[in-house]
Amino acid sequence: MIRSTKWYLNMLKKMPSSYWKKRGEDFAIQYFHEIAQNTPAYKRFLKDKKINFKKIKHLNDFKDIPLINKKNYLKKYNYKDLFKNGSFSDKHWVISSTSGSTGEPFYFPRSDEQDLQYALTAELYLITNFNIDKKTTLYINGFAMGVWIGGLFTYQAIKHVVSENKYKISIINPGINKNEIIKAFKKLGPYFDQVIIGGYPPFIKDLIDYGNENNVDWHKQTVKFIFSAEGFSEDFRDYIMLNTGLKNIYLDTLNHYGTVDIGTKSYETPISILVRRLALKNKELYKSLFGNIYKLPTFTQYIPEHFYFEAVNGELVCTSRSGLPLVRYNLLDNGGVYDFDEIITIFNKHNIDLIKEAKKVGIYNTIWKIPFVYLYERSDMSVTFYGANIYPETIKKVLESSIFNKFFTGKCTLEIKHDKRQNQIFTIHIELKNNIIKSKVNLVNLKSSIVEYLIKENSEYKNNYEQLDRLAIPKIIFWSNGHDKYFKPTGKQKWVKK
Repeated sequence: MIRSTKWYLNMLKKMPSSYWKKRGEDFAIQYFHEIAQNTPAYKRFLKDKKINFKKIKHLNDFKDIPLINKKNYLKKYNYKDLFKNGSFSDKHWVISSTSGSTGEPFYFPRSDEQDLQYALTAELYLITNFNIDKKTTLYINGFAMGVWIGGLFTYQAIKHVVSENKYKISIINPGINKNEIIKAFKKLGPYFDQVIIGGYPPFIKDLIDYGNENNVDWHKQTVKFIFSAEGFSEDFRDYIMLNTGLKNIYLDTLNHYGTVDIGTKSYETPISILVRRLALKNKELYKSLFGNIYKLPTFTQYIPEHFYFEAVNGELVCTSRSGLPLVRYNLLDNGGVYDFDEIITIFNKHNIDLIKEAKKVGIYNTIWKIPFVYLYERSDMSVTFYGANIYPETIKKVLESSIFNKFFTGKCTLEIKHDKRQNQIFTIHIELKNNIIKSKVNLVNLKSSIVEYLIKENSEYKNNYEQLDRLAIPKIIFWSNGHDKYFKPTGKQKWVKK
């Protein structure tokens, strides 16, 4: 059962960290027993692993349950058996898909329960951050529409909030179409107290720059931003603020942590943004929080009775009431989990009073003592470009084709770089064969072939290409055979650089 927004707003403000920790643990054990009894695939998984679900009574028992993932669970068992009671086609779902490493889609369904769960999450931050209970609001949904989860899931959540008739909020769904977003912003925006634009971080960055180049005065209206699908730096957030006239860095932007398999699991809160920004100013604090992580993690909070996170060997594991029931599911994201009190303790050890700092920047009333989860560098073999997961297998097919295999070894490294203006650049490093020089390769033909293959095999990339045009075309960099930087002959080839 999903409780009301009013209940959560009340309890989130007053209940301590220990309360939420216990609720999360109770949910995880209770849900495990539910799924162990009524989901055919999970029954067989436990039997194969010689696990007697009746003996799982406490959290320590729960932590001994083997992890599941796409390979050992979702793709191993019959698709229908992954559902409660083996019921799929006789139920009603909204289905999203993702392109796998070979371009083969895997379909993830959502029921009304998942939609209501996200609607609750959205309503909580729309009230807390954006004061939709006090301001007329236009939400411009700039996430990709179609079979991908971002756009439609967002629309359904906001539509549910709208249908409650408690707030003066409207939504328009242009997807990743810059011109349509700008038209809506210019024509409809002036009628509202504020405009919220949701979208993938690099797309929003491009949208802002494109608007500035085409006489859009972002500062003229109150505009705020909601991001999802990938992380970004605090320099990026500062750039957005500077170029659009945001008034409060902690309240006017937030990033989601979501995946197609489970949905929107957590999001940045004002206090989580403050923690991240303070950590960047203090190297020792940063190290205490995140260790020796080079890339700044996304740092969010979550409601543990909806999504129960664990960190196992440095990877994030989640138990949740998703369309396909998942218990101790390995998300293949690197990261960790803290409860609220642990964060306070870490700050105290560095002589920083986090609550006092929150009062200084005016966000004390937004503090919820729910757990934090941080993540960085997906450990699966892909890069994320404008919300699309791109895998090296597609590029390898081009390099190994009869047209190009005389020039290349077939090895490549995918990387997302940024220029001085924080634009994303999809970069492909390619190893030349011995005695092959760059001038012998027809770069135009190679780029065309790579784009053609990506459009053919990756629906997410295809959607981006149709909207972004030249910005979706990769930058190709050739390297000599065995070059130390990307193609050192010893060890495994690193197909993705993050």
